[in-house]
Amino acid sequence: MFFTPKGLSFFPESASTIASHVDALYAFLVLTSAFFSLLIAFLVVFFAIKYRKREAPQLPPDTNIAGHGGGLILEIVWTVIPLGLSMIMFVWGASIFFTESRPPADSMEIYVTGKQWMWKIQHMEGAREINELHIPVNRDIRLTMTSEDVIHDFFVPAFRTKADVLPGKYTTEWFRPTKVGQYHIFCAEYCGTKHSGMIGTVFVMDQNDYDAWLAAGSGEGSMAEQGQALFNQLGCGNCHPSVVNNNNGRCPNLHGLFGTTVDIKDQPSVRADESYIRESILYPDAKIVAGYENIMPTFKGLISEEGLLKLVEYIKSLGPTSGTPTGAAPGAVQTTGSEPQTPQQRRMSPQAVQPPTAR
Repeated sequence: MFFTPKGLSFFPESASTIASHVDALYAFLVLTSAFFSLLIAFLVVFFAIKYRKREAPQLPPDTNIAGHGGGLILEIVWTVIPLGLSMIMFVWGASIFFTESRPPADSMEIYVTGKQWMWKIQHMEGAREINELHIPVNRDIRLTMTSEDVIHDFFVPAFRTKADVLPGKYTTEWFRPTKVGQYHIFCAEYCGTKHSGMIGTVFVMDQNDYDAWLAAGSGEGSMAEQGQALFNQLGCGNCHPSVVNNNNGRCPNLHGLFGTTVDIKDQPSVRADESYIRESILYPDAKIVAGYENIMPTFKGLISEEGLLKLVEYIKSLGPTSGTPTGAAPGAVQTTGSEPQTPQQRRMSPQAVQPPTAR
């Protein structure tokens, strides 16, 4: 139970589109369990009294239940009913799971990095926060999350969303807040001695208030801009072209790479998503792009998780469209990841991945 200003509540506040669906399923599970628990308890007491030990003259006459088929019918009933209820719970829960696992395509993207014992958050426009997350109301929000050390878990009870945050891997979580207000963030995975202090606050704001908050950001430029600066600082452009139709580099062209299929030498093809780009920067020899040599050095230990996220966003901003996105330099064009690319544009070796940035 939760204590609220109005008294006691069996559920935390419901503040997202998925919350009511989760609550309905949970209520169904609880009520079903309570009904059968009371039914079984009643039958235990009833039969204990009905068939208690008695003297011979008081014994009921023998009945041949099997001869009347009563036993078979009873077994069928108590098998089919629990099976049906279990399938209802499974299908209902699976539908919610699939909904929570598939962020809408137009979701606002935000990056979250877990670290003992804090949450570091980066917005595409460049704003950065620690243990706070500012978002607009009635917008789909997609969190791309990773950890710098151990396993964490990003949990917002009011949104009924919770997902593991893993070292060396990107996981996602999404929600659509429906109420303006402040909501708790918890780490729901024991992560060390100060696990209980790894908390934060989600600030859900009206769109105008959010725009005003965002305008007063860090002034360091968007994640894509910061990623481009890191890309140039590391000299990635010496090998990786990032301009359309430029295939003269020793490594694959990064323009329009994100979201496409990459042909890998002696391995199945893979999709160029955030995890692939990260792996290519840190472990360039893990997946060699077909047609290229294993010549890219590793950047493991040279780039922080925040830097990797910036490089990812920079590469994501290099798209097939003709316009230049906000915060991107010439040649850094925003991508949708849905338009077909030439084989040369799709080739990217783990060696070829260079530091990206956020949008």
